[in-house]
Amino acid sequence: MAHHALSESAYDRRRLRQWSRGEARGAGLHRREMLGLLAAAGASLPLAGAASGAAAAAPGPSSAAPAAAPGIVKPLPPELFTVRGTNAETVFSSLRGTGVLTPADRFFVRNHTVTPRIDAAGWELTVWGSGLGGGPVRFSYDELRALPATTATAFVECAGNGRSFYTTQQGQQVSGTAWTLGAIGVARWRGVRLGEVLRRAGVTRHAVDVLPRGLDDEVVSAGVNLGRVRRPLPLAKALDDVLLAYEMNGEPLPPDHGHPVRLIVPGWVGISSVKWVGDIEVSDEPLYTPWNTDMYRLFGPEHPPQGSAPLTRQTLKSAFELDRDATLPARRPVRLTGRSWSGAAPVREVEISTDGGAHWRRARLHDVPRPGSWVRWSATWVPTAPGPAVLLARATDRAGRTQPDVSVHNTQGYLFDAVVRHPVTVV
Repeated sequence: MAHHALSESAYDRRRLRQWSRGEARGAGLHRREMLGLLAAAGASLPLAGAASGAAAAAPGPSSAAPAAAPGIVKPLPPELFTVRGTNAETVFSSLRGTGVLTPADRFFVRNHTVTPRIDAAGWELTVWGSGLGGGPVRFSYDELRALPATTATAFVECAGNGRSFYTTQQGQQVSGTAWTLGAIGVARWRGVRLGEVLRRAGVTRHAVDVLPRGLDDEVVSAGVNLGRVRRPLPLAKALDDVLLAYEMNGEPLPPDHGHPVRLIVPGWVGISSVKWVGDIEVSDEPLYTPWNTDMYRLFGPEHPPQGSAPLTRQTLKSAFELDRDATLPARRPVRLTGRSWSGAAPVREVEISTDGGAHWRRARLHDVPRPGSWVRWSATWVPTAPGPAVLLARATDRAGRTQPDVSVHNTQGYLFDAVVRHPVTVV
């Protein structure tokens, strides 16, 4: 793990130098357009889907009719999802009792445009670029499935998961979708290692970047056509643990989750796990796209003027499987449950507080901590008196990191890692 972290850090530093010197290729956008987008990224705009801080909180279960999100195929009943624009956030309390794996019917959806409907029989993956020893190599769906298969349990989590708490908890303005903590899901993915496909395609020692691109619609932002979603991976990561997945929890990928084939990049921000992959460029020079220049980097007073390096590993979080503002009985045992996860290392310990942080005690872990997954935990609480209360949960991972009280602000609201205040009422 330490070796990977060192490699990623060196890669990030190199990328910043290349970008500042203009040595990288923009993969479809002129550098002048990139710089314009980069400048715009430093400005904070209100949370998408939230007219005020209070609007960012996730509602509890409801008997209302299922909500609709533009372009999402699966049903979105309100007891399972909160619709946020083109996206659907999992209501975290709906995960209680579901086991480690998130069922597909309640796995969150992050779409930049709309879910495409792609026939696997006509699908083809093209691997091409200057980092190969020959010309383009193509794989049909059946040919990909005939390659040696690998199964991995891993979470996919949006880089903006927890974003709304910058506003509601820290009083800081950020831009983007107003996620609470439900923009994450854990699944058992089956597919082919990306490294296996790259080797069969003839990757050379001169290759630097691997750029998967989705088959969803082109993204238009501020009047600029950004093209299809794509974000480069360093060759070392691409050859390590990245999967070209075609199954989720033992079934073919559902349309909203990447059918017929998607990338799974364990531990990294969700934008890296490109859905509906159609082609992969292997380049012998660094590549840049809007998804690692103006987006998915950290901007703000606490970060370098040009922004941080492109985001890679996810951060550390904990969440209760309980509706916010839930009503709990006084003087009766209440079993509190939740989940904690980290992109850097398995979670080692979870502590909870039932008095707003004055006292802490360990929760009981119900899973063996594993890289790329979460641990479920529980603790019993007997509320002694009616009135408002604040529940807290904080995790520590095996890399030695503990969730802080305050998350370092950035204008786009990425990587929120602070302990989240969970209000309840005792009656």
